[in-house]
Amino acid sequence: MKYTYKITGMTCSGCQAKVQRLLSAVSGVEKVTIDLPKGEGEIVMNRHIPTAEFKHILEPYPQYGIEATSSTHPEIANTTGTEQKSWFKTYQPIILLFAYITGITLIIEFTAVRFEPMRWMSHFMAGFFLSFCFFKLLDLKAFAESYAMYDIIARSWKLWGYVYATLELALGIAYLTYFQPLLTNIATFMLMSVSIIGVIQSVLNKKKIKCACLGAVFDLPMSTITIIEDIIMIAMSATMIGMLIVN
Repeated sequence: MKYTYKITGMTCSGCQAKVQRLLSAVSGVEKVTIDLPKGEGEIVMNRHIPTAEFKHILEPYPQYGIEATSSTHPEIANTTGTEQKSWFKTYQPIILLFAYITGITLIIEFTAVRFEPMRWMSHFMAGFFLSFCFFKLLDLKAFAESYAMYDIIARSWKLWGYVYATLELALGIAYLTYFQPLLTNIATFMLMSVSIIGVIQSVLNKKKIKCACLGAVFDLPMSTITIIEDIIMIAMSATMIGMLIVN
């Protein structure tokens, strides 16, 4: 794949060499050719690399900027399509998944002898973590790369994306088997509290970044719905911690 980008801030051949070296260091880039007079760069890659990754690598040098310009670039095409789609259509996968998990877990409770809020929340959390982890595992490498674009830990430690997906799987199994409920909920509260920091920063800074909550399967833009998703998990884990301590 080969795409053209508008690169700003280069004033000399030294800048040109520096930007070319930085962009070439991004995983998946095969060749970078920069036309200094035009302020353009042609990048050959062996996978689709979000422009956010290139912006991230240039962050330590704020004088440089990069934007996709080619009309054939998937991000430009996706942006146009996203603007035309309704809010529900854009976030349909995550809305349907939440509705599915909520519905199934409520059915379990309504068919039981009595409705137990603690048991329902445990089943909901199990369904949430196991489902979301499943989509991440479909392309774990792509998830880790996308997650590193905004998560405060993954930005510094690239392996955190792999660890995070593993922790989601472990928490899903823990909720499903009622393993150490207090410890499980404390771990969830801490994990989601850290995760939401990067999400809030990205939304407030209005960065156009792909949300990695469902891995690389769906093209979901980062927005307040991601914050709401994390808040729900934080609130549920906090509620269960309180119920466990009181009882």
